[in-house]
Amino acid sequence: MMDIQEIVAILPHRYPFLLVDRVLSFEPSKKMVALKNVTINEPFFQGHFPGHPIMPGVLIIESMAQVGGILAYKSANGKEGQLVYFLGIDKAKFRKPVLPGDQLRIEVEVLRQRPPYWKLKGMAYVGEQLVAEAELKAMLEKKGPSEDAS
Repeated sequence: MMDIQEIVAILPHRYPFLLVDRVLSFEPSKKMVALKNVTINEPFFQGHFPGHPIMPGVLIIESMAQVGGILAYKSANGKEGQLVYFLGIDKAKFRKPVLPGDQLRIEVEVLRQRPPYWKLKGMAYVGEQLVAEAELKAMLEKKGPSEDAS
């Protein structure tokens, strides 16, 4: 299990773009399960859509990518200065809207791994209902000098 402090130590994302609240389980090089609590306070609900708030599908995919990034980083015993770069997405499907008050359970499985590349399958659930799925491609790499924080 990982709490938010451990998550922010790995991911470079911060509010309002950090879309993982807690990691529930982790099997190195196999699978990770995490949570994103979706509240009406999310800034994207102001415009998506007024009077009918729905979590944007691209942000559900981004939450899967962030969980996949944590999975790859932890599986490869990532070191400070390494980042996971999102390379591609295939077979994305959105099955049901995600609404304020929902708790998104994100499950990411490793399909293939050939360092530094990773192919992952992400699935997002609300309760037992599959709401979105996609295949993700990522790469674990050392952060370049132009990407260092000042």
